[in-house]
Amino acid sequence: MTVPQVEVEPEIGTTTRRWSWGVLGHGRGLVGAVMVLVVVLAGVLAPLLAPYGPNEQIPGANLVPPSAAHWLGTDELNRDVYSRMLYAIRVDLFIVFVAVPVGAAIGVLIGLVSTMYTAADVIAQRAFDVILAFPVLILGIGLTAAMGPGVRTIATVIVLAEIPVFGRLVRTSVLTIRQLPYVEASRVIGAGNGWLLRKHLLPNSLEPLTVQLGVSMSVAVFIEGAMSFLGLGVRPPNPSLGSLIKDGIRNVWDSPAFVIGPLVVVAMLVLGFLLISQAISAARRT
Repeated sequence: MTVPQVEVEPEIGTTTRRWSWGVLGHGRGLVGAVMVLVVVLAGVLAPLLAPYGPNEQIPGANLVPPSAAHWLGTDELNRDVYSRMLYAIRVDLFIVFVAVPVGAAIGVLIGLVSTMYTAADVIAQRAFDVILAFPVLILGIGLTAAMGPGVRTIATVIVLAEIPVFGRLVRTSVLTIRQLPYVEASRVIGAGNGWLLRKHLLPNSLEPLTVQLGVSMSVAVFIEGAMSFLGLGVRPPNPSLGSLIKDGIRNVWDSPAFVIGPLVVVAMLVLGFLLISQAISAARRT
């Protein structure tokens, strides 16, 4: 009985490592990774790339069209749009790369606990139902009324939105995997729940979680953009991609490039994360 356990588990672990990194080296995975990497580098290097400060007001530069001095023009407050966009990327990346993993970690933990205790499962599923009953923007409006607008509110909305997604995903995976023969064989020879969880259930549930992580990051970009566009997100004068799009649409007839730049960045982030997620999903099926 120990032979299937020893052979199957390392084989699955090796497969997981192979598709996790190999998909980023070609095809859709490579395109998505390059798109995300370009945006990440632009945000990280913003202090070096930005010719002006994000809130610096330039004398005599009111709604100036794109030029060599101002690549995306300036806004109605004489601020360089290109510089503000670079610093806005930093805000969005912080929200996405912190809030989504936190929500995923909490959801995974709750999902794992719910598979071991019936009472915990009932409570968790009803709590997930309550969270999922509210559309994300309605949840955002409610939390903004309680907490006020800002980065903390956006991050909280994303965390709450992702907890039931990852919780139910890992619960379904664990319930399926623990019925497989090699898990049953391990249980027969005396393996405890903790050992099974650590060696079999959690490692072999990582594949769908990795796919969902890419999708959730693309959704998080949308959530930030929507909340900031509605005035529920990052507080002025600090820039975010959503608030720049909002300001750009207001001035689109005077300076079309104002809104095009942030829209391109949002599209690159969303499409990049989705392409990575699709590449991982396709690798799982091969």
